[in-house]
Amino acid sequence: MTIRRVFIDLPDGQLHYRRAGPVTGTASPIFLLHASPGSSRQLVPLIAGLAERYDVVAPDTPGNGDSTPLPIAAPTIADYAARLPALLDALGLDRVAVYGSHTGAAIAVELAILAPDRVDRLILDGIGIFTPEQRDEQLARYAPAFTPDLDGGYLMRAFQFCRDQYLFYPWYDRTRTGRRDGGVRPAADLHAWLVEVLKAAETYPLAYHAAFAWDAVVRLPLAEQRMLLLAAEDDPLAEVTRDAERLVAEGRFVALPRYDAPHFGPRRIALIAQFLADRA
Repeated sequence: MTIRRVFIDLPDGQLHYRRAGPVTGTASPIFLLHASPGSSRQLVPLIAGLAERYDVVAPDTPGNGDSTPLPIAAPTIADYAARLPALLDALGLDRVAVYGSHTGAAIAVELAILAPDRVDRLILDGIGIFTPEQRDEQLARYAPAFTPDLDGGYLMRAFQFCRDQYLFYPWYDRTRTGRRDGGVRPAADLHAWLVEVLKAAETYPLAYHAAFAWDAVVRLPLAEQRMLLLAAEDDPLAEVTRDAERLVAEGRFVALPRYDAPHFGPRRIALIAQFLADRA
């Protein structure tokens, strides 16, 4: 499966995206919106799995990966979503299904609210619902900028930030209470993720801040499309994603295996394909 990497000029900046699948026009299109931090690179296994039957487009969120930041000092989730119709227009896509993970899930919901005629269905893989206390703490601590310095300390801080997201939640709660039990991913995977974060070392926090400030309880019910809510067993957002089912009129929650389970990837792809095929 060939995954093409493309840059496109939009009115407010350059956007990078990955694309794979059958020839345009012969397959149903699906947009994939990645979690923070990083880029669409973290979705490559999902892109490859879905591209056997769908036209898959996975952009880097502005200010992440290889996409330029929005020309806004403190963008909201709605601001990120507002950039996507121009990409749909440029690609000649009238209507798409949209998958979003974590920050990407929030952006997917806002796109569905903003342009309901452009979004067919929503797949939300982990949705953030935070108490005011969690919101304030995470806005203050979760996403530090990694400003370059001459002794290279920012590189180690960025590495530890990525590594510890596998080990703790929040990543800075390095205690027994905050410990996750999945272990660290292979070094090559961690390196690839770190590189994507470093591409946007000083702008990636903006998407995180937008996601923490986004009010899922208010906004999620405004999206009228059919929804599939997913979360891995060991996703820190699994419990609140399950609870989010009550906020949507036409949606259901399905639990996924642990991220490190050998059948996690095939199971997620199968559920998405079944959901998109079900027109009842």
